[in-house]
Amino acid sequence: MTINVQRAAALACLAKTGMWRNSYEPPLLRLLWRLGLNVPPPHFAGFIVTTLFYGGFFALFWGVIMWFFTWSESGMSPTGAAGAALFAGVLFGLIMASYYSWGRRKHRLPGWKNLLPKE
Repeated sequence: MTINVQRAAALACLAKTGMWRNSYEPPLLRLLWRLGLNVPPPHFAGFIVTTLFYGGFFALFWGVIMWFFTWSESGMSPTGAAGAALFAGVLFGLIMASYYSWGRRKHRLPGWKNLLPKE
């Protein structure tokens, strides 16, 4: 089964749960799919992968924004800023991974490898 068929089956399964579309198909993920990256929907990705994906994205962008608007003017060192951004990214990543893991259990979703499209 190709990733596109598997992704379509996953999205159909998630749509039946009654979740908001942006919850199971976030705009950032849709952008990655358009760019050709084969990433599973967050409810089907592993806990560590989800933590790293969301945490890394958040740490990078939040850290840059905070550096330019607050931290550089307050005299914070680049190392301190990187540490704060990393801490915030790990925390955000863990929260998002926990949210998607909870949704996976709540809706009794099958595993990514066990997902079969409806024929």
